Amino acid sequence: MSHSWDPDRYLAYADERGRPFVDLLARVPAENPHVVVDLGCGPGNLTALLADRWTGARVIGVDSSPEMIAAARALDGIEWEVGDLRDWAQPDPLALREPIDVLVSNATLQWIPDHLELLPGLLDRVQPGGWLAFQVPGNFDEPSHTMRADLAARSPYAEHVRGVRVPASHDPDDYARVLLDRGCEVDVWETTYVHVLTGPDPVFDWVSGTGARPTLLALPDDLRSHFEDEFKALLRAAYPADDSGRVILPFRRIFVVARKAPGVLV
Repeated sequence: MSHSWDPDRYLAYADERGRPFVDLLARVPAENPHVVVDLGCGPGNLTALLADRWTGARVIGVDSSPEMIAAARALDGIEWEVGDLRDWAQPDPLALREPIDVLVSNATLQWIPDHLELLPGLLDRVQPGGWLAFQVPGNFDEPSHTMRADLAARSPYAEHVRGVRVPASHDPDDYARVLLDRGCEVDVWETTYVHVLTGPDPVFDWVSGTGARPTLLALPDDLRSHFEDEFKALLRAAYPADDSGRVILPFRRIFVVARKAPGVLV
């Protein structure tokens, strides 16, 4: 079931969402790449960091959301493309695209159920000696996700959200094994960020721009407001505000940086 994205809502927590991208990029020691691709670039604010770091590179931002790419086109010096990440994992027999020196994907692969199987194909698009780097959330056992799933499974919501997209990721060692088996040098780690949020229902605001958005959009207008009220109440109980109105949101993320072996075909 398809859905649309809202760049403004996504950017409401731009600093918090951007920090994992910066931490990922810090572990990619590429020096003078010619082609850098960001798969799942969103509104492009983080893709701009790639262009700032590698000023001589051709930087391409790709996202399946026309709304996100429309917002990204306000940024100059980067090529923007509406496209499906899965297409980039397919063979390119006519060599229509240049080999990639640095291929980045930030908080995107979790939306593709079989993304572990896509990694070899994505690696095939990378130059020998080049880099594949990605980050995915690893917090899907937390109340922010489990409560949404439990509520969505109840009547009268269940019949409307059947088949809706739900994000998921694998354990760090699963990613490591796939890439090690392809002959890569692999650096895999995880970090739990502790976000301090404020305002009314800040955890709902966070998840409604990302993981919960497909569920919310699948509901009819009259049911959506009821679902939101119930969901907000559950989240307030799971993530209570302290006396100063601050809400703590722990957020685990999984990072993978792989260097393709020089001169090795995979």
